[in-house]
Amino acid sequence: MKIEISRMRIKMVAGGLLLAISSLWVMGCGYTTRSMISNKYRTIYVTPFINKVDITSELDTGNKFKIYRPRLETDVTNAVTNKYLFDGNLRPTNKESADLVLKGEVIEYRKDALRYNTNDDVTEYRMSLIVNINLWDNKADKMLWQADRFSGYHEYFVNATLSDDAALSLALDDLARRVVERTVNEW
Repeated sequence: MKIEISRMRIKMVAGGLLLAISSLWVMGCGYTTRSMISNKYRTIYVTPFINKVDITSELDTGNKFKIYRPRLETDVTNAVTNKYLFDGNLRPTNKESADLVLKGEVIEYRKDALRYNTNDDVTEYRMSLIVNINLWDNKADKMLWQADRFSGYHEYFVNATLSDDAALSLALDDLARRVVERTVNEW
C-alpha cells in the first residue's frame, strides 16, 4: 500500500513538472538574438567620421580642457565599422551598394577627473568620446534618425596598470557598441 502511494506521488510530481516545463516552452520568454531592424536593410556604409573637436575652447572655469589626439576620427570610424562586422546584423559595404549610410562627427574627446584622495590627487578618470551621428536610408535618401552628443566612455583608476591609450581603446569600443546597438534596435 505504501509503495503504491509513493509511486503515485512520484507520478504526480513528474506530471506537474512536465506540465510546468511544457507551459514555459509554449509561452517562451520573448527573448531573441535577432535584430529589430527591418529586413529591407542588410548593408551599411560608415562614412569617415569628421573631427570637429574644438581644442581652443575651455569646458569650464577649472583647468579642464578638451584634449586632442591625431587621427581620432579614423579610430572612431574603424571601431564602428569593426563593431558592425562583429555584430553581423548589418554588413559594411561601399556607399553605392549600401542600404544604410551612417554619418558622424567627433565633437569632444575628454579626460575628466572623477575622484580625488585626501591630498587632492586624482584617483579616477573618465575618458569620454562624444559624437553627433545620423542614419540615412541610402535608396530613399531620407534621414531615419539623428543622435546629438552620443557618447562612449571608460572609467579607470590612476593606480591601475591601464594607460591612457588603453582607456581610449575601451572608450572607443564602448562608443562603437552603443552606435551599433542604436542602429540595429527598432527606431
